[in-house]
Amino acid sequence: MPCTEKRARLLLDRGRAVVHKRYPFTIRLKDRTDGELQSLRLSIDPGSRETGLAITREVGNKRHVLSLFELVHRGFQIREALEQRRAFRRRRRGQLRHRQPRFNNRTKCKGWLAPSLQHRVDTTLAWVDRLCQLAPITSLSQELVRFDTQKLENPEISGIEYQRGTLLGYEIREYLLEKWGRECAYCGDKDTPLEIEHVIAKSNGGSNRVTNLTLACHPCNQAKGNDTLEAFFTRDKGLKKRLRQNKLSAETRYQRVIREQKRSLRDAAAVNATRWALHRDLNVTGLPVEVGTGGQTKFNRMTLGIPKTHALDAACVGSLKAQHDWNVPTLVIKAMGRGSYQRTRLNKYGFPRGYLMREKRAYGFQTGDMVSALVPTGEKTGRHQGRVAIRKTGNFNIQTTNGAIQGISHRHCTLVQRGDGYRYHQTATIQPKGEGKQVA
Repeated sequence: MPCTEKRARLLLDRGRAVVHKRYPFTIRLKDRTDGELQSLRLSIDPGSRETGLAITREVGNKRHVLSLFELVHRGFQIREALEQRRAFRRRRRGQLRHRQPRFNNRTKCKGWLAPSLQHRVDTTLAWVDRLCQLAPITSLSQELVRFDTQKLENPEISGIEYQRGTLLGYEIREYLLEKWGRECAYCGDKDTPLEIEHVIAKSNGGSNRVTNLTLACHPCNQAKGNDTLEAFFTRDKGLKKRLRQNKLSAETRYQRVIREQKRSLRDAAAVNATRWALHRDLNVTGLPVEVGTGGQTKFNRMTLGIPKTHALDAACVGSLKAQHDWNVPTLVIKAMGRGSYQRTRLNKYGFPRGYLMREKRAYGFQTGDMVSALVPTGEKTGRHQGRVAIRKTGNFNIQTTNGAIQGISHRHCTLVQRGDGYRYHQTATIQPKGEGKQVA
């Protein structure tokens, strides 16, 4: 059952408990095995790049936040690895003799997901199972958000062209707020009401596609009018004054608007593809699953004055009247994988250029393990703690918070926690800054 840091420290100092796991930090009582437990809820805010997790205790319609987590996915690295593997396969096909490529020689079941998308579902479920083993979780909450990419591309689509449901303008506004960082795209003002603005004015042939929409403060929206983007940044004196006040460059802001216009909807498509697969797998756990919408999550967060992070979004999923103790540190969990099976270094053409160790372990340690090294003498005297990168010679590298320490002998290293394919670090929750004033 989660407890305060002070209580955990006293239990450890008095010998009543031992450390069971470092990340997330878990202790195990030694003097009793039973006890009274309270019902906890695990809330999930799925995302394309990051997923928020929150453990809360419910008392009526009120929730008390106990732990916050942000799970960083590695779908981008998986996609790159698959593309590299495809390039190697093509090279091998024509290395000795040409062979006609074979298509459709692998059968896939209905509803299958690409490896980069399946990773998001599997990693989230793995941490749901892990947290259920460490805490008495009795119920789950999931934000079952849906991004309609057709509506995002063309808000005026209708009739036979549009057969996939509806997306309210509120969701389009939320998408733009996320895309443009909740600030004016032109002058960079943040603590001001923002208005939806057309980069290319409709009077000049601009459309309502989301790539042509941006967010601007009222002065910038009025000053731009139907001017072109280049003319607005070049001639408008009021914009130049606001940029000087915000210490921003006109050229940088102009290039950013051009760049953001070309951003793809890849993240929205990834969430759409995995949301129901995750929901089905959560139901298999046997725990009751509450679902909520993205609009409901944002309404809860802004009503209660809670800042926006992935973990705090998870804490605000579903029906909620009050939220207490939300300003707790967040444990960021980054998926790193469990290493590679390749035993050689490859150049850009796929040919070997060097060889790696044949074994994954050396002197009882493996790359990714958390170790603590106490060096008694020499230039590296002191205690160093962090992730270890092994070498066959026995002189390891330790990645600490202050940088990498090279050439630490294995004799000085003590294992703290085995590498589990994740990297951890803790961040403090940001303070509220009146986020509700940013939306027009």
